[in-house]
Amino acid sequence: MEKQFLDYMLVPVGLLFMVAYHLWLLHRILKHPLHTVIGINSMNRQFWVRAMMEDPSKNGVLAVQTLRNNIMASTLLASTAIMLSSLIAVLVNGRSKGSYIGFHIYGDKSELCMSIKFFSILVCFMVAFLFNVQSIRYYSHASILINVPYDRLEYSSRHCVTAEYVGRTVNRGSYFWSLGLRAFYFSFPLFLWIFGPIPMFLCCVFLVCMLYFLDGSSDFGWVAPSDVEAQQTA
Repeated sequence: MEKQFLDYMLVPVGLLFMVAYHLWLLHRILKHPLHTVIGINSMNRQFWVRAMMEDPSKNGVLAVQTLRNNIMASTLLASTAIMLSSLIAVLVNGRSKGSYIGFHIYGDKSELCMSIKFFSILVCFMVAFLFNVQSIRYYSHASILINVPYDRLEYSSRHCVTAEYVGRTVNRGSYFWSLGLRAFYFSFPLFLWIFGPIPMFLCCVFLVCMLYFLDGSSDFGWVAPSDVEAQQTA
């Protein structure tokens, strides 16, 4: 009973720690974007799209190649996620046939708990796959839209593709890529949960501390305040 109590105590606390950090990060991105790497990169992608669309005949190849590199990165993560999902399914099937080799686990060793562990990892990888597929979708749309000569069209302005719209599309692709990467991050402590709740909890604490330094940014003086204010008022 004491070993099972560790699973009931440390696992929810570790997951709550991870979720609370990402809720705090979301608040920082919405309220203080210049203090986060995600917010700064989002603004600079808007500037980059506007610069690429000013002269599509000159910058079109560069823009498409850059977006293609992002598509390749999302494709790699999506392929890795679906491959790991298949591997987890094979491991679960092997356990059902009695070929599973047990570990020395200080915690709950019941069949129900082991099934929950593998199912949680499988969900993380499937969510990562879906997020990266959506990232590929938005990047593919942006690779076409970014070469539209919106300032040369003879139609009404309401029918033209604007740089702001294309920038939002590129940012959405990047956001889904980041969410897919976060799903991989969540799979690390869940994988260590197979070896017990203590490694899982320590991994959650380590990940939060590491992400705190990776997601935050105090060196944002190179972002022009006038450009940021113009973007917010647009």
